[in-house]
Amino acid sequence: MSTQNDTARAFKALHKPGDPLVLTNVWDAITANAVASLPATKALATASYAIAAAAGLSDDELTLEVNLRAVSAIAKVAKAHNLPLTADFQDGFGDQLDEGVRSVIKLGAVGINLEDFSRELGGLYPVAEAQERIRRVLAVAGEEGVPDFVVNARTDALFAGQNVDEAVQRGKAYLQAGAANVFIWGGPSRKGWSRGEVEKATEALEGKLNVILVRMKPDGLSVKELAEMGVARVSVGPQLMLMTAGSVGDAAAKILAGEGV
Repeated sequence: MSTQNDTARAFKALHKPGDPLVLTNVWDAITANAVASLPATKALATASYAIAAAAGLSDDELTLEVNLRAVSAIAKVAKAHNLPLTADFQDGFGDQLDEGVRSVIKLGAVGINLEDFSRELGGLYPVAEAQERIRRVLAVAGEEGVPDFVVNARTDALFAGQNVDEAVQRGKAYLQAGAANVFIWGGPSRKGWSRGEVEKATEALEGKLNVILVRMKPDGLSVKELAEMGVARVSVGPQLMLMTAGSVGDAAAKILAGEGV
């Protein structure tokens, strides 16, 4: 019988530079079931922005309690389909980091996204502190019997006004602290980042990079192109939720106008 750490180890092994793990992020049991039922799905991943929106909150207002409630429902789906689950854990919810990680592991998750932008500070954690938070996550995971727990360390350096070189340096520091992979987020104002930037970061991080597939941008890079660049992980964040909400609105408008379902 496989253990939770066996699942974590298998999940970590899915991160292959040049043959990336593709995650179509979910936010509740309904979307989790829809994605988990697809033969090509290799793991489930949550999106905190979408979870917050489903609870009537902004991403900044999402609490640990609300996040765990959603993860709990999604974890049941992951277990039923025998799929690894990784949870978007924002900045670790400040001083609730250890408590939160222990809870999410007990729910069945084998990985998290952990950001270096602190809502409490209103800015980036100093690199050394962000590294220490990664080490704390892995220490708790070890105590819970999941030493291969996967930390996808997200840096918001670009969002905070720094350049790609600075984002890469943060990424390297997080890998040194034990993160398995790095997610460099460009922020909403950038609308993604350029091919040259992705190539530069991928080379510097030896492929241990998560890039968001910008499905809502006509000239966005494809999964194939990102794979050719050598990235190890591709996700979509809350984009499916935003697309779904638009589709529901369009369908409802037709029904209200007198059309059939």
